Amino acid sequence: MDRIIRGTAADGTVRVMSAITTETVEEAIRRHATAPTASAALGRTLTGALLLASTLKDFDRLTLVIESDGPIGGIVAEADSQGNVRGYVKNPLADLPTKNGKFDVGGVVGKGMLYVIREEGFDVGFYREPYRGSSPLISGEIAEDIAYYLATSEQIPSAVILGVLLQNKEPFVKAAGGVMVQIMPGADEKTIETIEETIKKAPQLTNVINEGASVEDLIRLALGNLEFEILQERPVKFACNCSLERVISMISAMEKSEVEAMLKEDKGAKVTCGFCNETYELNEEDLMKILSNYK
Repeated sequence: MDRIIRGTAADGTVRVMSAITTETVEEAIRRHATAPTASAALGRTLTGALLLASTLKDFDRLTLVIESDGPIGGIVAEADSQGNVRGYVKNPLADLPTKNGKFDVGGVVGKGMLYVIREEGFDVGFYREPYRGSSPLISGEIAEDIAYYLATSEQIPSAVILGVLLQNKEPFVKAAGGVMVQIMPGADEKTIETIEETIKKAPQLTNVINEGASVEDLIRLALGNLEFEILQERPVKFACNCSLERVISMISAMEKSEVEAMLKEDKGAKVTCGFCNETYELNEEDLMKILSNYK
């Protein structure tokens, strides 16, 4: 089962999160039928969103949006503090030849902007203006772009490692996961230097996950001999809140003439969720029932 943990080290001056997302990424690329490079980009973004969302409160939600000029067109991932995540790429078939033996995620993403949107108390009856932050993409490799965003937009120096390892048979994802280390106020230079050196010498993340590493092992991979305390642990899964009821509610909010046109021209309605690719169908009887509720 996929997991995410959040912890601290060095007397609370270092914040660390790690996640194994192999099954989660597999579910996402299965649903969206993404090409290999697009799969790697989507997997990294989903994992990055989960790591960023791990510090949220119970009823908060984080959306990570990448708008870019590369073949992929853009990526959206939405995560909450409970370990639920969903997302999509605008062009699932975006693909490029490997570069130095690795997926050319930077090439398929291209240049653009990264946006982070935090919403408080969603779905519990109160609304606050969402927090929105942004920064330009510096490489398109996702991990570097998230680290740059954290340093420039939120003033939190961070190291971010994200990885997806694929194979040419089902399940297509052999390993996926990530680590995020954030340096908080008060961290001493020796601690920072130790972390930097440890990360520099660390083996490839996906190889370690593929060999059976746990989320705790991933933190040790980033922190070395620094002791850490786990504050929270959650299961992780690809989960979407779409439903037939939400589709009916959405159509019910449309103009009566639009629903009548659906009934006359299409004899029903078909709606596909962009986040999870699930399709919902309404027949003539369903539309007539919706129309009966109009005044």
